[in-house]
Amino acid sequence: MSALGNHILVEFMRCEPEIMNDVSRIEKDMVEAATKAGATVINSTFHHFSPYGVSGVVVIEESHLAIHTWPEYGYAAVDLFTCGEMDAWISFDYLKECFKSASYSAIEMKRGSKNLLTRNDFDISTMRQKADEWKNPDMYTRNVWFTDKDENQALSLRYTGEVLHDVQTPYQRVRILESPKYGKLLTLDDMFMTTENDEFHYHEMIAHPSIFAHGDIKKVLVIGGGDGGTVREVLRHDQVEEVTMVEIDGEVIEACKKHLPTIAAAFDDERLNVIVGDGIDFVKKAEAESYDLVIVDGSDPVGPAEGLFTVDFYKNCYNALNDRGILVAQGESPKFNENAFAELHHAIKGIFGSENAHVSLFYVPTYPTGMWSFQIGLKDGMMRLDDIYEAGVDEFVEKQGLRYYNSSIHRASLALPNFVKTLLKDE
Repeated sequence: MSALGNHILVEFMRCEPEIMNDVSRIEKDMVEAATKAGATVINSTFHHFSPYGVSGVVVIEESHLAIHTWPEYGYAAVDLFTCGEMDAWISFDYLKECFKSASYSAIEMKRGSKNLLTRNDFDISTMRQKADEWKNPDMYTRNVWFTDKDENQALSLRYTGEVLHDVQTPYQRVRILESPKYGKLLTLDDMFMTTENDEFHYHEMIAHPSIFAHGDIKKVLVIGGGDGGTVREVLRHDQVEEVTMVEIDGEVIEACKKHLPTIAAAFDDERLNVIVGDGIDFVKKAEAESYDLVIVDGSDPVGPAEGLFTVDFYKNCYNALNDRGILVAQGESPKFNENAFAELHHAIKGIFGSENAHVSLFYVPTYPTGMWSFQIGLKDGMMRLDDIYEAGVDEFVEKQGLRYYNSSIHRASLALPNFVKTLLKDE
């Protein structure tokens, strides 16, 4: 029976889970599968979902190849639809090897039986002319997407499809990708950590407000912050004499030095002492009253950062601060992780005192909901976070070329919407 197209529905089973979760590799394999079968590739669009799963389609002149994966089951559902002389079974054989599939099933169907159809005659010359204007003579168009999602929401960024760095450490998977809109970006365990385009929102706000409010910061401890952005901002201040950074995963540091040098710009500063080790244990053993400022630059409360959200950890931070010391901690989003946000505030309030626990809000486009926070504890009850020398702040901002922080932002970040105030109330 003569037909318009040939449709093969494939189930690849017992595949390697790591391959099933690698969007860049799957995109390349699907494009190559089409090419090996003699197809002409027009476009590829692929999404990676956090924590796992890849969906994508390769559009070809002969129709399409589509896929969705379930890495947790080592499973891929693949759809091969072709017309003309292309043999889709060549694509099938190639993908079976690429995915290291130990078992599979396939159903072949003929689509568009010609004996049931009537051909229409119509003028397609204008349509052909318009289509030719959109042809890409050099290379097919790639649309590869990385998606950071939980059960309620997702953020997707288009990236080039190339993975610049990909290492699984004992703690997490460290990857550097590149996005046309946000530049190079760091992901840990498939979650966005920082991007070249918007990192300054976070790093300027974690460092400068507390330093200017204090007025005489000399000795600083940074827990986490392996990308280097936080210490870069702290070390802009000439009065800072010593910074100790404790990062549990040295691979993060090395990856950012190599691929994100504008963020990891201060690792050669002679005032910086980098320790690859457990920040939680370091603070526990730190000499009492030894720091003016402790900055906790951790990720979300999962994996190696989970211990950064405990009362005992913040008690140890309190003990490590001198009598005018300040704690600044990555505080989550009041719209994304409300429980962690509120619990952290209550923990700091219980340790530093009700009047000495504060929240600073700011915005990072690539973080869930865009709204994020730092939570601050003041050991000196007489200190005011909004008491700054404006002219000095703005002179520093202009000299350093800061792009987010200024004296107005300093004060505005401490103003909280009513829903945030409600979250922070004692139960």
